[in-house]
Amino acid sequence: MSLDILFILLLGLAIGSFLNVVIHRVPKGESVVFPSSHCPKCGVKLRFWHNIPVLSWLFLQGRCGFCNSKISVRYPIVESLTGAIFVVLYLKLGFTSQFLIMVSLFSTLLTLAVIDLEYRAVPDSLNLLALTLAIIHPLDLNLIFETLQNSLIFGGAFSFLRFYVSFFVGKEAMGEGDIMVAGTIGAILGIWTGTFAIFLSSILAIPVILLTKQREMPFIPFLALSLFIVYLFEKEVISFLNYLLY
Repeated sequence: MSLDILFILLLGLAIGSFLNVVIHRVPKGESVVFPSSHCPKCGVKLRFWHNIPVLSWLFLQGRCGFCNSKISVRYPIVESLTGAIFVVLYLKLGFTSQFLIMVSLFSTLLTLAVIDLEYRAVPDSLNLLALTLAIIHPLDLNLIFETLQNSLIFGGAFSFLRFYVSFFVGKEAMGEGDIMVAGTIGAILGIWTGTFAIFLSSILAIPVILLTKQREMPFIPFLALSLFIVYLFEKEVISFLNYLLY
């Protein structure tokens, strides 16, 4: 592994550790800065070696070093996924301004996905951050107007779908968070590839719903994953869509 990739990986792991703090505290309305890292069970302040991404969890065997309470496996998973996101996007974009925006965007989406899985609700502050990053990601004023337009189209389409489906099933069928993530997808991918990403998210969700037998499944994780996949393979997806259409 080259030194630059190792640096990006370590940076991603460190950011992943911070994302775990955000996931734990933001839904509860707590500060992500104060107090410093501590065990949520016994409240004892953690030592610096307790905060080493992934390794600390392994060395401690998934338990608090003070009260021996269980530490969720979510912590090393989020850290590892963030590290992977950083490395993959670095290989695609290099260390550029576009890279910084996209790792910020997908780190935010990962945070939203995990919060949606744990709490079945997502903070508007994080959703707005992801949407804003998606709209401004071209860093070109002319293109930003286009991404804003695509975002509004997707958000409006999801809102339209939400009202109709909710009416026919007799209950809320889609959360507001899903609508904002749809707007994020539209801003990043545009109309055609964005539509493909929405379709892919449904395909990814079907086997999980069948296996878990849960009808009310959080949908943001599937939207975020499909956006990441299509963004990475956007050229191949466009070629595939052109083949189908023409």
